[in-house]
Amino acid sequence: MEHSNPEMGLTGLDHSPEKTQSPPNPNHFIPRSYQVKVFEVAKRKNTIAVLETGAGKTMIAVMLIKHISEDMIKSNGKRKLIIFLAPTVNLVTQQFKVIKDSTTLEVGEYYGAKGVDEWSRSCWEMEVQTHDILAMTPQILLDALRNAFLSLEMFCLLIFDECHRATGNHPYTKIMKEFYHTSGNRPKIFGMTASPVIRKGVSSTMDCENQISALESILDSQVYAIEDRAEIEAYIPSTVQTCRFYEKAWLLMNLGLKDEMEALWSKYASMLELQREVPSQYQYYQDIDDKIKMLRKRMSNDYMKILYCLNDLGLICAYEAVKVCLENAFEVEEEFQFYRGSSLKLKYFLDEVLHIIEGFLQSCMQLDNNICTDFEFDYIKAHDLGYISPKLHELLQIFQSFGSGSQVPCLIFVERIITANVIERYVKKVPCLSHFTVSYLTGSNKSVGALTPKLQKETLESFRSGKVNLLFATDVVEEGIHVPSCSCVIRFDLPKTVRSYVQSRGRCRTSESQFILMFERGNKKQIDQVFDIIRSEYSMTETSRNRDPEVCILRDCNFEETKAYYVNATRASVTADSSVSLIHRYCEKLPGDKYFIPKPTFDFEISEGLYQCKITLPPNAAFQTTVGPLSSNTHLSKQLVCLEACKKLHEVGPWMIIFSHLSKSLQKMI
Repeated sequence: MEHSNPEMGLTGLDHSPEKTQSPPNPNHFIPRSYQVKVFEVAKRKNTIAVLETGAGKTMIAVMLIKHISEDMIKSNGKRKLIIFLAPTVNLVTQQFKVIKDSTTLEVGEYYGAKGVDEWSRSCWEMEVQTHDILAMTPQILLDALRNAFLSLEMFCLLIFDECHRATGNHPYTKIMKEFYHTSGNRPKIFGMTASPVIRKGVSSTMDCENQISALESILDSQVYAIEDRAEIEAYIPSTVQTCRFYEKAWLLMNLGLKDEMEALWSKYASMLELQREVPSQYQYYQDIDDKIKMLRKRMSNDYMKILYCLNDLGLICAYEAVKVCLENAFEVEEEFQFYRGSSLKLKYFLDEVLHIIEGFLQSCMQLDNNICTDFEFDYIKAHDLGYISPKLHELLQIFQSFGSGSQVPCLIFVERIITANVIERYVKKVPCLSHFTVSYLTGSNKSVGALTPKLQKETLESFRSGKVNLLFATDVVEEGIHVPSCSCVIRFDLPKTVRSYVQSRGRCRTSESQFILMFERGNKKQIDQVFDIIRSEYSMTETSRNRDPEVCILRDCNFEETKAYYVNATRASVTADSSVSLIHRYCEKLPGDKYFIPKPTFDFEISEGLYQCKITLPPNAAFQTTVGPLSSNTHLSKQLVCLEACKKLHEVGPWMIIFSHLSKSLQKMI
């Protein structure tokens, strides 16, 4: 939900502390005048609403939903649905609740963790029959459209939350490119954003105009922003932006440690490289080389994480980083010695790094026994001796400035998952900060250490309810997440784009909130970076506000023709973009055993500057090889040969029959 001033009752949408636990009665919602202005424009034409975070964009969407549902779902006699798209699972869950609480319509929510990826046509038909609004992540809709389980003709309104993401290869862009712009019966579009410009910055007013025009073209909509700022500013909580400076890290004492770690890394990397020369008795294990490559990459990633923490956070946090990596290390359950020995080398490497760092910390304890006991540290002494970085020390000073009895709800944005994880652990061990409850939140991607959607939801709810008051987070909560009580946001790692700056500042939700940017003293590059972002934000705001919708004509959306294969019977489609993952999924369904993991292999040839890719499928696939057309680069040539393979597989026999047969075969083998 969006934020409004608690003193304004239910105008715009009330979020006073007494009412955050139970949603307001939708019949009592009184829109603000600027919300009505945006709503009236959105009724007439496809619109991208550009309003600050906290201005109530979601409730404008609710107003439009109610209007559309009355005019198009009921009165026309033709039942059409509304789609609400949000780019993250957290946002889908949040917006689903807002719509459900604010309307009398039947609302469903859909994302990968609910098993939607495996649904059949009949599953989607049931959802369409029993719901008026479908709230989902864009990839879910894109997949359902490609499989012809859903079609845009079923919908009367398509809402894009955080619509600035409709650029590049984002699913928002693909939905518009592959389906909307090729459709003869298009639904109405409503987009919402606080930052229609998403690059690092804008070089000129013309550059800003071009970025906004490109977004309008993709979404077939026009940007609309309120010119009169007076009323909006009365509702949006004021934020005090401050800068905190820390000294440059003194790294001389860590040079010896770095040399030892680098030597250790080289030793284990060489050992893994030697193991790629497979002994003759293991030649029938066909995936050994891939496993060794994967282990080496994992070891390299862990080494870089530890090194990053050593440089950015200090020795104590590097120690915590090793422990995190050990906890996330592979469970060694391999059936034979060669695999097991290779997998254990990652653990042995981390154990030795841990032992080296412990040696350095032991020397610290010998200098002063009061510095650490079971690694519960006096952080000021630890900083004075160089065992935590000046940057981390400054952050802890900010926390201490909140006061010993304070329960300030504070979001701390960091760039990396390992940073969030490690600082959270360290803060819990600092006695003078024990009155704070600390946690961390990351996205649910495939990165090591990422949280599941369930854990994300639980952590976010704990922060909203006040059970957690210091929350370290990656950019997963930059966009749209509403925490009414959040009164402080700290950018431990500085934002790199206008979008990141605007969105993270927008998490401040109380009057006189603090937005703190942390700079290294004397670092001109950091200062110039943030200055460019602030200048770009001003340019973006002025350009959006001063655009004349009568003069600004939508540019034609000129996409390259999508390379795709269509199934005539169902109009399901496979694009070059989606074909690679489909081929991998097909191979995963083929029977395999401990000696053999079925997967495709790719070989490239270059001729006169053009690339051609040959795909080889496992021996038990429907066919073995095919060659794709000449392409301008290896990435495209791989996509196109996979598209050819998908077409060939469908000609051999319907995919779902093949998959069903293989699943039964696997069950019999088990």
